[in-house]
Amino acid sequence: MKFYAYFALLIFLFVSCEKKKDPIVLEELTIESIHQAYQSGKFTAEDLVQAYLDRIALEDSAINAISETNPKALEDAKALDLEFKETGKLRPLHGIPVIVKDNINTIGMPTTAGSLALADFYPESDAFIIQKLKEAGAIVIAKSNMAEWAFSPMHSESSTKGTTHNPYNLDHVPAGSSGGTGAAVADNFGTVGLGTDTGNSIRGPSSHNSLVGFRTTLGLISREGIVPLYLRNDVVGPMCRTVEDATRMLDAIAGYDTKDPITQHSEGKIPETYTSFLKENGLENARIGVFRTLSENDPNPEVTALFNQALVDMATLGAEIVDYVEVPGFQELRQNQWCPEFKNDLEDFLQTYVKRDTVSTLEDVIRIGTHSKFAQARLEYAAEVTNPEDRPCGDPFTDLHRIAFREAIENVMDSLNLDALVYPSWNHPAARIDHFQEEYKGDNSQVIAPHTGQPAFTVPMGFVSGNLPAGLQFLGRMFDEGKLIELTYAYEQGTHHRKTPN
Repeated sequence: MKFYAYFALLIFLFVSCEKKKDPIVLEELTIESIHQAYQSGKFTAEDLVQAYLDRIALEDSAINAISETNPKALEDAKALDLEFKETGKLRPLHGIPVIVKDNINTIGMPTTAGSLALADFYPESDAFIIQKLKEAGAIVIAKSNMAEWAFSPMHSESSTKGTTHNPYNLDHVPAGSSGGTGAAVADNFGTVGLGTDTGNSIRGPSSHNSLVGFRTTLGLISREGIVPLYLRNDVVGPMCRTVEDATRMLDAIAGYDTKDPITQHSEGKIPETYTSFLKENGLENARIGVFRTLSENDPNPEVTALFNQALVDMATLGAEIVDYVEVPGFQELRQNQWCPEFKNDLEDFLQTYVKRDTVSTLEDVIRIGTHSKFAQARLEYAAEVTNPEDRPCGDPFTDLHRIAFREAIENVMDSLNLDALVYPSWNHPAARIDHFQEEYKGDNSQVIAPHTGQPAFTVPMGFVSGNLPAGLQFLGRMFDEGKLIELTYAYEQGTHHRKTPN
């Protein structure tokens, strides 16, 4: 009997002496800091995924950013931990939990686009970019809520999940349509996020949630396996808390995909790694053009003050500020750039991926219905509208109307030897949820980049009253992501405006 008691005591002492792991502080974790923790043994991918899942369970009831967590996330994390144990090597995004917008096909999880019509659609394969992320070692931890069918730049409300709130002020919108990703990444529900941007939907939510958002050159990243809005403008890209994390994501997902022909234009234009452009002195001797045609369009005075301070900060960091830049014929060139192609693009997606006779047309979607009056109106409009025969609807490499708009901008940039144009991502702060339609104003993101195909990045610029974030947008030349990374990284490192929601 004494032997068993002694043996039990030894076991108790052994267990008691085992080193207990400290709880993971999730706030503002980066890819680099996570990989350092994996290498030091501070925590594992399984530990990290569990911590994020616990945070989502605890806090998302207030924000409503997550549409569904991945039931295989812990299993995937364990497999990556075992791989690291056996090889001693970390892949570029090894064990990095990513939030994925709910219009991107992901195996084992529904892809709903926030709609009733796709509420039970489980894709047979991952979208091309999800494949690329998984190859890099990323873990899809959750899908995020979105504006239904990506219709609204104003807010993120769906029939499947409801309304997402801004974590900085719950009475306000996180913008649309990638508002779920924006709110989730801002509130540290995952390390990095994916959004899509037809006109605003990466940069708007990034601006409203104090995030970095990359709308890259149209043709740099594949859109295969993504529910379209207007494919001629659609881009998918990173939404992150830091420029460095967004850059590391870009490394993983950029490149040619045979199933998205427009990506052929990226061949030969992608560097070995975009991380080589992460330079803290990236603003030294840069020439930054101030595009007041947008920044002075009925701005909120607090946003204007932040923008003017950003110009001072960039000058302090070594940039030459060229103020005021004008583009001849700008107001005429920006007209008639939208094409109502949702019906054709959607039906192609339904027939290619969903493959159901009962959900193969826009009329089927309308018949199934929606809980959103806003989405209902947009669906009915899409069913009725047709594009005028004399209006071109091509991509930015063949559509002469789009090319003319881009050339007018790039010609001015060339003549002034500018590295980028800057303006506020929004001239006004986030609207109140209960008044989003009347308070929706100041969105600068839809004016240029969707149509010209140029890259446009937004980074945190500070906060206005109500603890509401604002963003600074950098517009660059086609496939000049490297330069934009230099500029945005230097500005970010020189100002450090990003902060965690309370």
